[in-house]
Amino acid sequence: MTNEKQPKRDNRFNNVERLHDMIENTERKLHEAEVSMEFASPEEREMLKQKNERRKQSIEAMNAEMKEEMEARKKGKI
Repeated sequence: MTNEKQPKRDNRFNNVERLHDMIENTERKLHEAEVSMEFASPEEREMLKQKNERRKQSIEAMNAEMKEEMEARKKGKI
């Protein structure tokens, strides 16, 4: 008898909802950073701008992934 661990099966059941929550959370952080830029030093402001650009890219990628997951769900692949 072996105690080998089996990898968990890919559970895509709630990916659309999970991605939706992640997008909302990232959008909230983006907005909070924009508000805090008003009170930030020039160095901090630049850092926040760069971080928000990465957040925008992440949101785009998550939206694309969510669309793919919704299509897979419609086709019964999930």
